[in-house]
Order: sequence, then C-alpha cells, then structure tokens
Amino acid sequence: MLNQVIKRLSVVAAIVLCLQLGFSGSAGSAMESPAAVKELNFVFLHGAAGNPCGPQLLADSVLEQIPRYILEYEQANPGIKVNVSTLNRCYPNDVDVETWAKNIAYSIDKYLPSKGNVILIGHSMGGKSALYAVAKNIGNLADRVALVVTINSPIKNLDRYQLAGGGSFVDYCRAGWLLRTGRGVCASVGNYDSSEDGKWVSQNRHWLAFISGENAPLSPQFDYGGVDAYPRDMDDGALPISAQYSDGADVIYYGEYGHSDFHIIKEVADFMAGEILRYIFGGTIECSVLARDGGFEHKAASLLGTDYWQDIAGDVFGSSGRVWHWNQSYIKWQEWEDVVEYYPPTYERDLRSRYEISKVRSSAIFTSIEELRWLNPDDPEDCRLYLRTRAAPRNYMQVDWSIYRQGLLPEGTKRDHYEIEMVAGTPLAGVYRASWATDNLRDLRVQVWSRAERPFRWFEAKWRVYYQESRYRKVIDEIPALPEVASVK
Repeated sequence: MLNQVIKRLSVVAAIVLCLQLGFSGSAGSAMESPAAVKELNFVFLHGAAGNPCGPQLLADSVLEQIPRYILEYEQANPGIKVNVSTLNRCYPNDVDVETWAKNIAYSIDKYLPSKGNVILIGHSMGGKSALYAVAKNIGNLADRVALVVTINSPIKNLDRYQLAGGGSFVDYCRAGWLLRTGRGVCASVGNYDSSEDGKWVSQNRHWLAFISGENAPLSPQFDYGGVDAYPRDMDDGALPISAQYSDGADVIYYGEYGHSDFHIIKEVADFMAGEILRYIFGGTIECSVLARDGGFEHKAASLLGTDYWQDIAGDVFGSSGRVWHWNQSYIKWQEWEDVVEYYPPTYERDLRSRYEISKVRSSAIFTSIEELRWLNPDDPEDCRLYLRTRAAPRNYMQVDWSIYRQGLLPEGTKRDHYEIEMVAGTPLAGVYRASWATDNLRDLRVQVWSRAERPFRWFEAKWRVYYQESRYRKVIDEIPALPEVASVK
C-alpha cells in the first residue's frame, strides 16, 4: 500500500514538474520572440573652426530627454522597440562643401555601417554640408537620411551681404585662415547658395532650421572686438539671420542668441533637443511664417549734427487722401479746419496705429499746419483726423495724408520675430535699435530707431514681420520597423 502511494506521488510530481517546465519554456519563448525595431541614428556635425565639443551639450540633452519619448511611443505601439545610436566626430573644417559632405558620408559608412534612418544635426557649415550631402546624394545619403536639422547655418551665400569695411566675405574669410587661398570653406560659404539643396530636402525628406539674431542691424549685442560684422543686417555675430534659412524649411526662431550660444547655454540646448524630439516622435512646433513686409528711408539734413527718427513698421495701410485750400484774399491770412475720415471695414475689428502727413507744393514760409491730432484721442477705434491749416494771402495749402491701422493677428495667433535690413545707404546712417511696439502678442508692429550723421547721409531699409504657425510633424511614422535579430544563447 505504501509503495502504491509513493508511486502515485511520484507521478503527480512528474506531471507538475513537466507543467512548470512547459510554462517556463513558453514564457521564455515569448520573451525572446523577435520584436519590430525602429532605429534612430543621430549624427552631430560641428561647424567651421569647430570640433565635437561644440554640439556636445545638445547631444547630451537629446540623450537625456529621449527615454521619455521612447517609452511613450513604445507604450502606444506595442511590439515596436526604438533603438538609438549617436555619432559625434571631428571633421576637417576648412574644406569646401562637397569635401565636407563626403567626409560626413564616409564617417557614417564607417561607424554606422548599413544604418538608415539617420538624423543629421549640423551647426553652421555642418548644417550646410548636411543639406548638400543629402540633396546631392553623396554616399547614397539621400536614401539613408530621414531628417536634416540646421542650426545657424549659412544657407544663402554670404557674398550677397555687406560686411564692415566693404570687402567681400571670401576675402575676409581667407584672411582669417592666414591667407591660405586654398581654404575651400570660404568659397563655399561665400559663393554657394544652399537654397535649392534645402528645397530638395524639405520636399523629399524633412528640414528643420533653427535661427537667431540681434534685435537691430547696428545693435552691439554680438559685436566681437567692438566690430559689427554685418552693419546693415541683424546677425548672430557670424551670419545674418536672413541667411540662415530659405523656402521650404520648418523654421524655429529661438531668440536673441549668438552664433554658438547653444554650445554653452543649457537652456538653449534643452529647448532645441525638445523641439527636435517632438519633431521626430510627434508633436506641434511653432514655425516662423512671413506675415507682412515693407520699407522706409531717411535722409539727414544739410547742417552739421545728427538726425534721429522713430518709425513704426508692421502695421497695415488703411487709406490716404489730400486736403487742398486756396486763400483768395489779397490782404488776410486764412485758416481752415478739416476732419479726415477713414472707417476700417467692420469685419476687421481693428485699432488705429498711426498717420502720416506731408505738405506738398505749398510754400514753406507762407503756409503751415497749425494743429494735427486724432479727432477722438481717447477712442482707439476712431481713425479720423483733425487738421487745422493756415495760409497767407493768395497762397494755397495742400496736405497729403495716410492712415494706418494695427492689423492685429487673429485670436489665438502669436507673432514670432521681425527682421530689418538696410538695403542701401551711406556710412554713419542706419537702424540702431528696434523692439515690438507693444506687449500684445497679436500686435506685429515694430518700433524702429534710426539715425544719420549730417550732412546728407541716408539709408533705405526693408522690414519683415513673422507670426507663429503650428505644424505637426512625426518623422518616426515614416521610418520602417524591421524585425529584431533574436539573440543566440
């Protein structure tokens, strides 16, 4: 009897052991079954006269932030893993754009062999070379790159911009490289326009451009050694802001920062990393889009001294007209009162901005504008003007007027940045300060301060104002998921 009980217990134990082994084997098989994998291969590219230490802070920030994005993505997409690798190397930084692009392709082939889904993040010349490499398919990179990120890169050729002293960019650049004329980087930055490269990348892959600059062409914010390299343009100390992007890019303006500030300011590097990762994993970014543009000009008087002006740019033209009066008397001065009427369209729901008045073909001595003001100073919606003029006997008074309204952005829309450049003029004349006219984020108007030394010095300026447009990007959805190679034990 005892033997039978022992035999039965042995059978039960054997069955339990088999079941345990079976469940254990099944769990092991499930854990080791291959998952689909999406790879992201970040390649960081320094600029001219740079090294891998430059983008290191940005690279660190990307690696610090990316685990959260990966976790959220993997939870939303069961069965898919995201693997990340980075490459941050030093490249010869005095070569032409094609050689630089070939060096990038070579390093990717060597250190990321057979890898696709490359994210090229290039600062300055590194970004310009990245666009070139992808658009020209250097080393078959066109098929391997998913996104190009440029940071303060010279997209447009710099010989189109006027430098301090009046020389060409290529000449100054070569002098900076100790007069070694074989330095191809100078010719590439000075003469080669990457706009078409950027257009190809934006149409066939993705292009994200970070830009920054000072607040006025003659601002001393980023003057090195007390010299403003680009006295006619808003610049970051190395490049005009308008040279840092072209049509097709998703442009992010990140503030009044110098050319390489993201190398040392963690807040800036963290911001860039966050925008890049949202762009990849899915999120809304605020891009700069042109809203309005225009121009103005000033000329100094003939006497010695300095003339100063304040202008408002970015508002909207409303209406214009003319007031004309003739004094028929032979012996008496005569005065007139006029109300200049302008009523904006009711659907605009806009506010007045400013007015411009000029005497035209009237005697400077025998005619005058006695009073000029808004008819109702306390009502910002009232765009009517009150005008009182005076003329001597047998003289006529002619006044041309223009009225502008604020042109506020629609509710929920915000302004982004402005750009001012002087397109013509003499030395000792230009814009030395600018700022938004109000704190209202819907108000695109910019207040501009300028000056010119007498006599007769002058300048012409152009302005552009931009608003923020929300764009949703999710590059990772375009990256194929490949089976993960099961590990062999």
